Amino acid sequence: MSEELRSGDERPHVPVSEELRRGDERPHVPVNLLVVTGTGTGVGKTAVTAAIATLALAAGRSVAVVKLAQTGVGPGEESDVDAVVRLCGLVETRELVRYPEPLAPATAARRSGATPLRADAMVAAVRQLADRDLVLVEGAGGVLVRLDDRGATAADVAAGVDAAVLVVAAAGLGTLNATALTCEALRQRGLRCAGVVIGSWPPVPDLACRANLTDLPAYAGAPLLGALSAGAGDLDRDAFRTAARQGLGPALGGTWSADRMGS
Repeated sequence: MSEELRSGDERPHVPVSEELRRGDERPHVPVNLLVVTGTGTGVGKTAVTAAIATLALAAGRSVAVVKLAQTGVGPGEESDVDAVVRLCGLVETRELVRYPEPLAPATAARRSGATPLRADAMVAAVRQLADRDLVLVEGAGGVLVRLDDRGATAADVAAGVDAAVLVVAAAGLGTLNATALTCEALRQRGLRCAGVVIGSWPPVPDLACRANLTDLPAYAGAPLLGALSAGAGDLDRDAFRTAARQGLGPALGGTWSADRMGS
């Protein structure tokens, strides 16, 4: 469960994640729901989300991809959900809110004068997709980046829909600490880490990258489920599907194995 977050009003306070769990009496979204977060910005969350989606689509499953908050995308520029459609084809996508500046969503909303979309509304939007075979929810930045003016995060949304969380991590030096901190934050909030995927595996991995194949599961307390090749998000649709299959492990529908990459 998350720490108590002060809302600035006089009503009795409960943790944001607890409020979201109480939201209504309807059944929770089924277990075919995954929140995709990252150890930071630019680690490859969108490419990994699209890779999971494209393999699920190829297996004949109905897939929806939800972007909780998009920031820093101007008119005519490709958003994260646009990239998913470009890479996957006919996949249902929903972008819940967009702010113009490339900042944390709560900050971007405040600076733009917009009323931020609250986490309970995000939870409700995800729950509406409960009849899909797979729902992928992509956060913004890392798991504790604030989504609204009450301090709610992607971790709170995951708690609100009882979802496991997939962590996308960098490949090289520094990723062990960032991954350990992210997974520890999930455990402290009672959330299950489904595993870790390296979002951009370099064509010529250095010693740190190779060692991290062995070390990441121990630091995360969760399995390493893949390593998507750098630049995969720039491929055409067919080539991307091949890269997804080669870069994700069997748990995510692919054939990747750390043992075959050498450590």
